[in-house]
Parts: sequence; structure tokens; C-alpha cells
Amino acid sequence: MKQYVTKIVLILSLVSFFADIASEMLYPILPGFLASIGFTALGIGVLEAVAKLVSGLGKTYFGALSDQLDRRVPFIRLGYLLSAIAKPLMGLFPQMAPVFAARLLDRVGKGTRGAPRDALLVAESMPENRGKVFGFHRGMDTLGAVIGPLLVLSFIAERELTEHYEALFLLAFVPAIIGVGLTFLLPVPPKTARNSRPRKPQPLKGIFAFWREASPEYQRILAGVLLFALINSTDMLLLLRAAEIGFSPYEVIFAYVLYNLVYAALSLPFGKWGDRFGFKVVFLISVLLFSGCYLALGSVENTEAMWGIFVVYGAFTAANDGSVKSWLSLHIPTSQRATGLGLYGFLEVLGLALASAAAGAIWKGSSGKALFLGVGVAGFVIFFLLLFIFPAQPKS
Repeated sequence: MKQYVTKIVLILSLVSFFADIASEMLYPILPGFLASIGFTALGIGVLEAVAKLVSGLGKTYFGALSDQLDRRVPFIRLGYLLSAIAKPLMGLFPQMAPVFAARLLDRVGKGTRGAPRDALLVAESMPENRGKVFGFHRGMDTLGAVIGPLLVLSFIAERELTEHYEALFLLAFVPAIIGVGLTFLLPVPPKTARNSRPRKPQPLKGIFAFWREASPEYQRILAGVLLFALINSTDMLLLLRAAEIGFSPYEVIFAYVLYNLVYAALSLPFGKWGDRFGFKVVFLISVLLFSGCYLALGSVENTEAMWGIFVVYGAFTAANDGSVKSWLSLHIPTSQRATGLGLYGFLEVLGLALASAAAGAIWKGSSGKALFLGVGVAGFVIFFLLLFIFPAQPKS
């Protein structure tokens, strides 16, 4: 195994692998499940907007708290545990209010673990191989997103999907709790004495202090990324569009598997290209891929073309997902890694939340076709704006 895959990187990647098996067993069936208990496209957009906002608040708060307490592993364990508990709750209580609450609990878990885990990955890497480390982690995570839907397909092969939602939510708990168990293999390093750390943790104060002291490069990168986040809504609407065009529930799941296969396969190559050519280049490529996909989603009316769109969308996510964290981490002081990455996580999902709510409203007021065409055009405009916003970046 290559040198950049340390023991901690491998364990974190396996934890994400099992956690994503659980999450992605549910994600492709979630739109149909939500619709079956009364959620509209607008309701799904609002649910995802609130869920993303909760996740983002958790990332910034617990990221700063992790830095101030000089602890990573306890937050990682708690976060994965909360998400694991949320899985069966949605199946056991299939009504709108309990499902809404369970979805939020899942996102609280994601917010608790996200920034401390990413900070630990940064600590296990060097600037010259950071893209590879994040690419390997995302590739393993997304491999779980391939296996999860395949497990669902094997389970429902000879069953009526709408009659087995509860069983699927319960089954998803199994890989989720395996992932939680693996977190206990992570070594807990001793605290390091830092005289500048306040005696009583003050996460909110630490977040504002970090932003005031952040480098201009960090601030400009973050501003550009947030501009793009304002048009990047929940992927659930992509699945709804596929169903609208004519995909069966089974084809929606297969398309989601294809998307994740491409995502998993290209995560490490895009990470390597980021290390070699610069993360700015990789991120800008992702914006072009996104814009092309959305224009196609608003233009096509046949299922054959949809398969190609899911392939390109997988490439977009692979290029987009790891490049920003790797890039920003190059401009964050060691003692504030989780704070800086957590602040990015919060502001990004705030943009995504607004985009998801707006997209749901546009879909309801007009159509899915108009939504995707409009966002696709906006994506190309934002690409050219980012050329001026983003700072010049060296190759390492």
C-alpha cells in the first residue's frame, strides 16, 4: 500500500466506507419514501435545506470545539454513532414529523464528525500528497455508496419496494454500527500543551477569531466556493428528474450506482491531479462539468441520454468534493485546522440549503426542466466569475 495511506487514513476510510453503505442504501429510495408519506418536491427541498443547515452548524461549532479541546477521535465516534441511530428511526416511525426529526439527527451526526475527521486527515498528510489522501478517503467512502444501493437492489429484486421500506431502514443500521465499531481502532493521541488555548472552550468566539485572522487566500477561495454553492442544490432533485423523464424505481437506483462508481473511480485521480496541477484547476473543471450536466438535464427527454448525464455528474462530484478541503487546508494554521474546515463546511451547506429550498420552489412554480436549464446557464456565468475571484495557486 502506498505511503500516504497511513493506519489512521485507512481506518477513517473504512469507517466512511461502512457508514456510506448504510447511508446510500437509503438515499436513492428516500425521495420515493418521502413522497409516500406526504412530502412534495417543495417539502423535500425544505427538508434537505434544513438538514444541510443543521449539518453545517455542527461542522463549524464542533470543529472549533475540537481545536480548543485538542481532541478529534471522540467527536468522530459520537458523530458516526448519532447517524447510525438515526437510520432505523425513519423506518420505525414512518410519519412526516418523526422522519423529519430522524433526518436532522443524522445530519447532527455528520456535523459533529466532519471537521474533526478532515483535520485528522490533514494531520496525516503532507502538502504535496494532500489531494491523494483526500482522494483515497473519498474513493473508499464512495465505494460504500456503490455497494449500498446494490444491496438494496438485491433485497427488493422479488419484492414490492413500497412494502419493505421499514426493513431497509433497519438493515441499514448494520453497516452503520460496524463503522462506529471501527472508530474504536483509532488511537487517541495525548493532548498537546498550547498556552494560547482558553481554559474554558469558547467555540463561537474561536470561529470569529479565526475568520478575522484568516489569510486573504483562504477568504478568497471560500468566497468563490460559496458563490458556486448557491446554485448547487440537493442531488435528490436529480433523481426526481430521472424519474420524471421515465426511469423506473429500479433504474433510478442503478443510475445512482453508476454515478457512484464513476465518483469512486475518479476521486483518487482527481486528487493526484490537484497535487500536480493545483486544486484551483480541478475545482474549475468541476464547475464546467456541473454546468454541462444541468443544461443537459433541462434539455433531454429520453432515458438513454440520462445514463450519460449520471456518468458526467459522477466526474463532477469526484473533482469537486475533495479539491476544496485540500486547497483550503494549505492556508489554515495547524492549530485551527478543524475550525477552518468547519467554517467552510457551515458556509458551504448554508449555500446548499438556500439552493435546495429555492430549487424546490422553482420546480413547484415552474418545472424541473426550467430549473435545470436556468442553473446550467448560471453555472457557466459563475465559472467565468471564479476566474477573477480565485487567487493564483502554485502547483503544490
